[in-house]
Amino acid sequence: MKQRCLDLVFLGLSLSSSWGNGHATTYRALLRGLAERGHRSLFLERDVPGYAAARDLPRPDFCDLELYHDIADLPVRFGERIATADAVVVGSYVPDGIAVTIHQLPWPRWNRTVVPISPHGNRRSSISISPSPADLCWRIWPIASPCVGRARCTAPWIGALYLPQDLPFTWDLGYLGTYAPDRQPALERLLLEPARRLPDCRFVVAGPQYPDSLAWPANVERIEHLPPAQHAAFYCRQRFTLNVTRAEMVRTGWSPSVRLFEAAACGTPIISDRWPGLDALLPDGEAILIADDADEVVRVVRGMDDARRLRLCESARHIVLAGHTSVSRACELEQHLERIPVRLHNRHERRN
Repeated sequence: MKQRCLDLVFLGLSLSSSWGNGHATTYRALLRGLAERGHRSLFLERDVPGYAAARDLPRPDFCDLELYHDIADLPVRFGERIATADAVVVGSYVPDGIAVTIHQLPWPRWNRTVVPISPHGNRRSSISISPSPADLCWRIWPIASPCVGRARCTAPWIGALYLPQDLPFTWDLGYLGTYAPDRQPALERLLLEPARRLPDCRFVVAGPQYPDSLAWPANVERIEHLPPAQHAAFYCRQRFTLNVTRAEMVRTGWSPSVRLFEAAACGTPIISDRWPGLDALLPDGEAILIADDADEVVRVVRGMDDARRLRLCESARHIVLAGHTSVSRACELEQHLERIPVRLHNRHERRN
């Protein structure tokens, strides 16, 4: 049976700019997948100076993108679209996000029961599709009954942008991510210390906001910002890539970063820090290498043969392409929304 067209509204940190955040990549992939499935989406993004100066997708062709100035702007300009939407998705790190969800929006008039959510979500209410439960933790209205809670390892979405490329290796190990104080100790342990011990090897760290006071080893190249269009080539020029996880996401578990899926789709073998749920998604030693200290990273970079390295990346790529593409995630969202009682889907009933 053909899936009916859904009218969806998203409020997220950013769609137009990938500078300093991984949210844009995830939103772009999901909304592309929804568009391919025939759905209509409106993305509402707060117009903030940091992103305004670095917009690499100001006019997406797969959804409507509108910028708003403050919370008061939302109901005035977009109230009707929000009120008649099939579902409203509010992402974390939205400016004044809690105020938005609790007080300000004209939630769908056919179901005004919206339970307030905390910054870390609320297990009692709403469908939760969590690319990273501690990070993006999306909430989807209308309220579902029974609630499904957090979806374990519901991962970010990979599209056709991420494909293997036949490029010569530039680096033995690289990392892509914005600076975060709680992530820096793991980066120090799993990349910077190995770089000091392996002066003949080449390393790279790409991402903005790293303090000028940081002392980088001489064999670590720095790239300030890398837009999504250049991610695939970046991964494909590494023998291994590093995944490092925010401390809160480690504590929460089941919190895969979008970078895991980008790298796997590009066929680059991944070394990662350890957190609950990772091995269930990408089996350790088969599709990923989980490292706890610099010694383990050094052994991999210095000693792993090409045959095993290729087996690792082929296994990870197979897993990602089998179940973690943008279209597969769009289908999953459809399935969650279809669990809502049929009467809530009747547009005529909603508007009368």
